[in-house]
Amino acid sequence: MKTFILIHGSWHSSWNWHKVIPILEGLGHKVYAIDLPGMGRDKTPISQVKLHSTVQGVCDLIDSIEGKVILVGHSKNGIVISQAAEYRPEKIEKLIYLAAYLIPNGKTQAEYSALDINGVLKPYVTRYPELNAHTLQTEIYKEGLYHDCDDSITELAKLLLSHEPVESGITPLQLTDENFGSVRRFYIECTDDRAVTPFIQQKMYNETVCVKVYQMHTSHSPFFSKPKELCDIFLEIASL
Repeated sequence: MKTFILIHGSWHSSWNWHKVIPILEGLGHKVYAIDLPGMGRDKTPISQVKLHSTVQGVCDLIDSIEGKVILVGHSKNGIVISQAAEYRPEKIEKLIYLAAYLIPNGKTQAEYSALDINGVLKPYVTRYPELNAHTLQTEIYKEGLYHDCDDSITELAKLLLSHEPVESGITPLQLTDENFGSVRRFYIECTDDRAVTPFIQQKMYNETVCVKVYQMHTSHSPFFSKPKELCDIFLEIASL
């Protein structure tokens, strides 16, 4: 049996995984879905959230778990699992990037996001410089994140989505071949993604080569629209 740590993306929190967790746990696997600092039930002031402390929190969780873990990162927070792999390569069995930012050493998530000119979200981002944060306007939720999901997901998101810290997206990753490069990477491309488009997903996994690339014909949120199919891929990766 495997241990999965599931890391949500921008504006979201651990509720992302509420359909995935029972499938994996029902098969006997251990699953940890966490709220990153300032997100969900975590009450860290959003203006104080930094990439380093966010990654350290993930590393603390990894250290508390016996044996190796599989880290899954969605969307922006592919950067979190990459940096965690640099710090704990001996404890991480595999990295799974789900429509996630897979960024090379010395680069930032924001640099790659800026290249993704066909994504639909950017005009709907409201920025709060005084908080070092931004949020996503509700009118783009369905089209941008959940167009193949039940309408109930969009309604839940209107109640649950929150501010997103800026600092992590503009902080260069510090990765080495010896540490990060030693952990096997897998990518799940969402081919109908309007938030992190296939163009930028393909650019990233071609630049930072993965052991295998899977494709799901879904929006940015397959954990809501096709949780069983997503878990099947997770389990295939876990078996490799």
